[in-house]
Amino acid sequence: MMIKTKKQGLLIVLSGPSGSGKNTVCDMAKEVMPNIWESVSMTSRKPRKGEVDGKDYYFVSEEEFEKNIEDGKMLEHAKFAGNYYGTPRESVQKQLDAGRDVLLVIEIQGALQIKEKIPQALFVFLLPPSMKELKRRLRMRKTETEEKLMERFETAYKEINELPKYNYVIVNDKADEAARKLEAIISAEKCRVDRIEEVFLDTDEERLHEELVDKDLVNEPLDLK
Repeated sequence: MMIKTKKQGLLIVLSGPSGSGKNTVCDMAKEVMPNIWESVSMTSRKPRKGEVDGKDYYFVSEEEFEKNIEDGKMLEHAKFAGNYYGTPRESVQKQLDAGRDVLLVIEIQGALQIKEKIPQALFVFLLPPSMKELKRRLRMRKTETEEKLMERFETAYKEINELPKYNYVIVNDKADEAARKLEAIISAEKCRVDRIEEVFLDTDEERLHEELVDKDLVNEPLDLK
């Protein structure tokens, strides 16, 4: 028996509070799922040390980002801690139409915009093991002022309230285990019946199917040889 799935790729949205480990889990998951294409987000914030334009983000000015919003070029966007973040529409649609699965690692506000537009997408929420650990992770970055750090921490509390709007939740206690869970969720989602386009039977299976349809199953034995 052969199963033909729909050509359209699966859109996977991974989000969680800042400091929950989204990028680390995503990178680990891609090692065992190399065919998944990760979309590169766009932002108006300044690059952090070690970040590369076009790899970590597309870094643009606030004016350019707002022009992309106005022109309808963003699949989703949000303003967070004074900066814009969003996903360019064209590149994502191109990959999905080619049958490739696409992974978006984005903020909760943007994820909920996508849920309104593409409800059939897969939404996964990544949680830190505790709020104490989340605060520790944010402090370890040493990239923001104490005021900005506390703003992110307070936002995290609000974002966690959106968890019921997601399909799955993963607690990121150990990144490698969280990555394996993400892989399992994606694999299971791709086996959903509503993603199957056709089922092909081989010759013997077709013959058996015809007998099941044509014969009285109660009074006549089937020839299953």
